Amino acid sequence: MKTISFNELRRIKDELPHGSMNRIAVELGLSVETVKNYFGAVNPDAGNKSGIHIESGPNGGIVILDDASILEKALVILGESDHNVGSVSADV
Repeated sequence: MKTISFNELRRIKDELPHGSMNRIAVELGLSVETVKNYFGAVNPDAGNKSGIHIESGPNGGIVILDDASILEKALVILGESDHNVGSVSADV
């Protein structure tokens, strides 16, 4: 599991070039709606559950990611492969 602030997750989404959601979806074999939901969209009728859990707090709160593969693809697209996304222990 990984954790990131909601604001940081939205910053990453906002900085992705046009077409990145489609690219990530194709590369990971997911629907585009699943990728959009991962970045904070709320459309439960489209796409699979995105595996994110949001807790309120400063900076938009924190987001706990069950699987960081979508985030990792986004960071590669942005050239931020060294971005520091923290690990969360299983007891959180």
